[in-house]
Amino acid sequence: MRLATRLLLLPARLMPAALFALAALIAVPAVAQDPAANHVVMQVSDADPAKWTLALNNARNLQSDLGAQNVDIEIVAYGPGIGMLKLDSPVASRLDEAIASGIKVAACENTMRGQKLAKADMLPRLEYVPAGVTEIMKKQQQGWSYIRP
Repeated sequence: MRLATRLLLLPARLMPAALFALAALIAVPAVAQDPAANHVVMQVSDADPAKWTLALNNARNLQSDLGAQNVDIEIVAYGPGIGMLKLDSPVASRLDEAIASGIKVAACENTMRGQKLAKADMLPRLEYVPAGVTEIMKKQQQGWSYIRP
């Protein structure tokens, strides 16, 4: 007996459940349907302006290649890299441009405490995470791609 005939023979009270189950069997996961769902987390734990420039160039290139609206980018700074997020940072203008373009730049609060830095010492518009390494780990567990320039 064909599937359509079987469905017609089901009691009326079971029809909604049967249709829901059938839809669930043939549905494609949302991630597969949405090729624009790109998520990238970058680690920068170096105090080297050249390393930061490379990370920011990578982020800008991702936005150019994929379209800024099609990619979520988060740069996580911890350890010695946190110094580049301070008000006197040599890459401050590049960071400001990146943030304005939709790139999230997150500072590790553990590192800040260890270096006795306050949010007042940092560039404006940064985001803060309790622990940089934990943030990166969680993003990877959620399926984010990981880049360390």
